[in-house]
Amino acid sequence: MYRIAFAAVLAFFAQAASATTYTLEPDYTQGVLRWDHLGFSYPAAQFAQGTGAIEFDEKDPTMSSITVTIPIASLNTGVPELDERLKSEDFFEVAKYPTATFVSTLVEKGAGMNRFKVTGNLTIRKITRPVMLDVTLLKTGKNVRTEVETIGFDAKGTLKRSDFGLGAYVPQVSDEIQLLVTTQAGESKAQAAFIETKKARK
Repeated sequence: MYRIAFAAVLAFFAQAASATTYTLEPDYTQGVLRWDHLGFSYPAAQFAQGTGAIEFDEKDPTMSSITVTIPIASLNTGVPELDERLKSEDFFEVAKYPTATFVSTLVEKGAGMNRFKVTGNLTIRKITRPVMLDVTLLKTGKNVRTEVETIGFDAKGTLKRSDFGLGAYVPQVSDEIQLLVTTQAGESKAQAAFIETKKARK
């Protein structure tokens, strides 16, 4: 029995050791929110400069994890009046809650090559709810511009804004929000060295 338990511990640490830590590149971590406005149109808002880390296990991607901080204060629709409304106390209240966070809790294989279902906890305005994202692994390999090992993903999902206390104007404005996210991340140590070298050249 003890031998079995010890073997299980060794297997766990072997899997953990095979994961590589990647740091999200803020300039290439962006998201789009879309919703139904009275059935007449589907406006969109974009956020950018997300930060965080990915623990990616290439041998067994289901052992991977991701943590992301989303800068809600960067939300931009291209319509100044709408931006102000979304950032107000009626919605995201960015003066008090400038960021949201997503922390994965489960990664499962999806339907198709390089497809995964990532479940995690999304926190907005101190309200945490589970969400599930359909994730596509776009590419892994060396970034030809930085020489850093890099990984890239797209993700999509559906959120209910009322789950996070953002339910103003439902049902005239849809409760369901379509979320699209794209991100790339560089191997953490090499990425940090590249950034320091870049700073030194300025």
